[in-house]
Order: sequence, then C-alpha cells, then structure tokens
Amino acid sequence: MKISTKGRYALRMLIDLASHHDEVFVSLKDIAERQDISKKYLEQIVPMLNKDGILRTNRGNRGGYQLAKKPSEISVGTILRSTEGNLAPVTCLEFEPNECPRKEECATLYIWEGLYKVVNEYLDGITLQDIIDRSINLNGGDYCI
Repeated sequence: MKISTKGRYALRMLIDLASHHDEVFVSLKDIAERQDISKKYLEQIVPMLNKDGILRTNRGNRGGYQLAKKPSEISVGTILRSTEGNLAPVTCLEFEPNECPRKEECATLYIWEGLYKVVNEYLDGITLQDIIDRSINLNGGDYCI
C-alpha cells in the first residue's frame, strides 16, 4: 500500500483547517500558501472530502472551507479512505464480502486480512486533533505541519 500525493495533501489541508478551526471559513488560497500546495491541486481534492462529509463549503465574499466535524471526530483513516479509496493491501479485500474464488484454500489470506485490520485500526485511531496536539507538544506551542 502506498499513499498518493492526493491522500498526503488532503491530510495536510485538513490539519491546516483543524488548526484554524475557530475561524469561520478559510480560503483555499490561504491553505495553499501556508502548505505550499497548488491551489488547483487542492481544488481536485475538495469534492472528495465534501462528498464524504468531511468538509463544509461556503461560497461568496466570506466563503471558504471548514471542517464539517470537530477535529477530534475526523480520523486519518476516514481522510485516506476518502481520497485513496479502499486501503486494502490486496485486491480480494477491497469488497465485502470477499468474493475471491480461491479464498477458501488461500494459504496467505489470513496475512492480508491481519495487515488490513492493523492498518485500519491504526489509522482510525489517530484524529486530526491528535496530530495537532502532538505537533504542539513537539514544537513547544509552535504549530508546524
């Protein structure tokens, strides 16, 4: 499993929004500048995050983006599944139920199922708030992504 630029940038964007959670709406331009990410690239990520209920948007003069939930309610796993799709390490685990014709005699299926479970549990156990809190503790109050 390899996380794409889309997934990594979405995570950076949402951490940025979480760190500005007290502001009403934040412009994509401001996020792009702070994160040194192309605004056009972020514009490609936004629809996925909107569709999955992670982002809230507002158009107009005071428009921009904000988290649809508290930073403590948004996990890294949710973000990555939104941008990357399924985090399954092998194709046969991408859908429930597993319809692989070899699943009954597959000697390695338990390995992939175990890896999939560990990855999901780990990523679902880290929230945006956890990342911000850790960054503050590591940097002595100076927030840095």
